[in-house]
Amino acid sequence: MAPNGRLGTGPRCFAIVGPFQSGKTTLLEAIVERTGAISRAGRVSNGDSVGDASAEARAHAMSIEPNVATVEFLGESMTFVDCPGSTEFLHEMRNVTPVCDAAIVVCEADERKIPALEIILRELEEADIPRFLFINKIDTATQRIRETLALLQQASRTPLLLRQIPLWKDGIAVGFIDLALERAFIYREHAPSEIVDLPEGELPREKEARFAMLERLADYDDELMEELISEIEPPRDQIFDDLSKELRDRHVVPALIGSAERGNGITRLLKALRHEAPTLAETRARLGLPEEGAPLAQAMKTLHMGQGGKLTIARVLRGTLHEGDTVVGSRGAEARIGSLSTLLGTALNRKVDAVAGDTVGFGRLEGIATGDAFAAGKARPEAIVSSAPPESVYVLALKVKDRKDDVRLSSALSKITEEDPSLVVETRPEMGEIRLHGQGEMHLRVAVEKLASRFQVGVETSKPRVAYCETIKLPAAARGRHRKQTGGHGQFGDVMIEIRPLPRGEGFAFQDQITGGVVPRQYIPSVETGVRDALKCGPLGFPVVDLAVTLTDGSYHTVDSSDAAFQAAAKLALAEALPKAKPVLLEPVLSVEVTIPTDALSKATALVTGRRGQIQGYDERPGWTGWQVLSATIPESEVGDLIVELRSATAGVGTFSTRFDHMAELSGRPADMVLQKAH
Repeated sequence: MAPNGRLGTGPRCFAIVGPFQSGKTTLLEAIVERTGAISRAGRVSNGDSVGDASAEARAHAMSIEPNVATVEFLGESMTFVDCPGSTEFLHEMRNVTPVCDAAIVVCEADERKIPALEIILRELEEADIPRFLFINKIDTATQRIRETLALLQQASRTPLLLRQIPLWKDGIAVGFIDLALERAFIYREHAPSEIVDLPEGELPREKEARFAMLERLADYDDELMEELISEIEPPRDQIFDDLSKELRDRHVVPALIGSAERGNGITRLLKALRHEAPTLAETRARLGLPEEGAPLAQAMKTLHMGQGGKLTIARVLRGTLHEGDTVVGSRGAEARIGSLSTLLGTALNRKVDAVAGDTVGFGRLEGIATGDAFAAGKARPEAIVSSAPPESVYVLALKVKDRKDDVRLSSALSKITEEDPSLVVETRPEMGEIRLHGQGEMHLRVAVEKLASRFQVGVETSKPRVAYCETIKLPAAARGRHRKQTGGHGQFGDVMIEIRPLPRGEGFAFQDQITGGVVPRQYIPSVETGVRDALKCGPLGFPVVDLAVTLTDGSYHTVDSSDAAFQAAAKLALAEALPKAKPVLLEPVLSVEVTIPTDALSKATALVTGRRGQIQGYDERPGWTGWQVLSATIPESEVGDLIVELRSATAGVGTFSTRFDHMAELSGRPADMVLQKAH
């Protein structure tokens, strides 16, 4: 038996992470069934699993937000948080994993998924999260476990430590040997494995694999190293202590095998978590939290449950919180706990208090957002997790289908961005648009579906307008005279202006060269105001930039001249001068950094050049073997759906970042198409 010294340490919490379609939600289902929380496991494909219970998740057959299930195993409370694996929703794990005791990384022997696995493991490494590897789909494996481990090791900077090896029969994994226990197990469908005698023919293979495991552990334990050199069999308790210590110290990543679909390897995984994963006290120490202090919790996820109101899923890291307690968030918000519930998917079970280690749903914590820490009392706690939302790579313009929903749209957008901070709302009054930024096409599609299903706000989506401008290529001059005579005072303003182009990016300059008072000083600011107003829409239909306007002459009337008259005269002069100055269209060009696996570099290059992009250079991604960063400039109009094609070309892992670089002249057919669409 494994040592019991780590038991009775309070409720535990584990994140389930891994690449898209690796079997995470199926593993959660198998765990919930094995622990007796449900009598029969559902299936993701049937839409009856505990996880992925939202309408949007089931419609797309994929996880779109963390799913939480609290169960009991051998008398201990364990909460599992199944995090999405798609690149577009991967940010959801960043507020979950730091406050979990460990992460279970679900993966398989699929070379195409290695880059996605590397991204996830790198996130866990940089956040310093202890982690187990669960090599799933062992029942369909076609290669030796040693080859599988070598393949998966490419994705991990931390050594993978094989804990189990499969037992094969006719090329199918029918069981496994636990290298720490030195016991053989035969799989049983949706039931604990059966202990059997170690087959004689497997003994050399078991000894070799076990020695490799012990040798790796001995890298961090001098006593164990001496025992191995002296050919002394180390005590089993010592081995389990080393397994636990090296996991906690992040020296190794223990690798277990199984099949979530068939419920194989689940009990041994649960026992490894129970005996070897860090305790809450160790998790607090990793987070730098003192044991003593006010009751404290960390918000992992916010959900708006319709009539059920706001639900904040959080883990209590210290003390006990009660229904009705007043808490203060790390951003200063004060709230009262409306209710407390444990979760099993969408099922909530009310409870009166939450003790240290519990992961529960807190009802109606207004002002407490995803990622916030909150504590009982009046003192504002320090933030525990620092997780900046990823830069957006996809954007849509939104328009309500029914104009009476304008106000409701604002409220609904506020709620979905509170649920998911990686969604960003941008208002562009000059373009007449409300924009929603996110992590990809599916990410924003789900957000739009939520607006309709959860908040009853239907919206139409479109590509955002590009902020084209125009400028001039030649100098020109024109006179503008505004004269209007009505009853009483009339209106009179007269100006002569010269315009000339400025270097790209210089913007606008105004100068007056009036002599002799032909335009009184008090009206010169009015001339500039009129010019600026006229520049909002040039002869091509776009704002005019990068030009200088000089006021050279004019005249006035002592009675009829006014600010308004000179503004009108300036507009007339500019409207006449601009067409004579050879106006040209300008388009915004972005500086883009594309991050891709090296083997996708040629595809990424073709995507960039096919979008009128100019390659600036290539470089290795710092600290990442087998990854490249491609630098380029690409017109903004060509970037809109770049992420869709990029991810298609890179098995879902390619991404990019952008920043404005410059405005460039647009001519030929592309310019004709823009002007045709604008008019």
